[in-house]
Amino acid sequence: MLKIHRILSLSKITVVALAICLLTSNANAQSSRQHFIVPTPGGRILVESFGSCSNATCPAVLILSGSKGFGAVVYDEIGRTFRTAGLNAYLVHVLSAADLDAIATASGARARIAYYAQRLPDWISAVQGVVTYLETRPHHGGKVGILGISLGAQIASAASVGRSDIDALVLVDGGFPNGDSQPSRPLPPLLLIWGSADQTFPLSIARELRQTAQRLGGIVTLDVYEDGAHNFFLRSGTRNAGAAHQSAVEFFVTHLSR
Repeated sequence: MLKIHRILSLSKITVVALAICLLTSNANAQSSRQHFIVPTPGGRILVESFGSCSNATCPAVLILSGSKGFGAVVYDEIGRTFRTAGLNAYLVHVLSAADLDAIATASGARARIAYYAQRLPDWISAVQGVVTYLETRPHHGGKVGILGISLGAQIASAASVGRSDIDALVLVDGGFPNGDSQPSRPLPPLLLIWGSADQTFPLSIARELRQTAQRLGGIVTLDVYEDGAHNFFLRSGTRNAGAAHQSAVEFFVTHLSR
């Protein structure tokens, strides 16, 4: 029994040590982000960056998270990948701490959707305010794109309709907000990145969105990733995620470097 107890004790120590290492790793990754505040008509928005690319001109890409925010380490990987490709990535916290808490504690899907509808105008205003701010920074050459993931994709699509100051849009597993699926104004050049196994936003939504963008005369591409679940884009180290990140980078480089 003593031997078993020692093994269990060592196992507990190992688990604790591993947990500390992971927390330290996460903290170190996020500490590499640079923070600043952008004043917008709707309030002050926290933005995180990863430093500037080495080119004379580095187009800006706003990244909008899903309903869980930017805690995942994969966002740091995405930011570094974009910077290496000559793009300056910005994590835009349109979802405040209060938003994240309200979403996490909502009583169900209906309550979350109602909350999204209530907050959407402020989120749209925040995104557009940050776009205006970044577009005027000389280092970006007046070029701005948006990458939206899940809920962030819904916000990004609504904020981008008919906007001439948004030069490229990538939506990952998320389309228009409820009740706003038939816009009358065109979208920027659009890349849809979708997991074929997404049950939150089924692939049929992506196909309908592609048809809508085409009907409005826009440039649109749909990339489907086999067996990709709703959160596949954020699964660090997986083949699908890596390929999807690279596809987004190439799309932004093509449309923001003109």
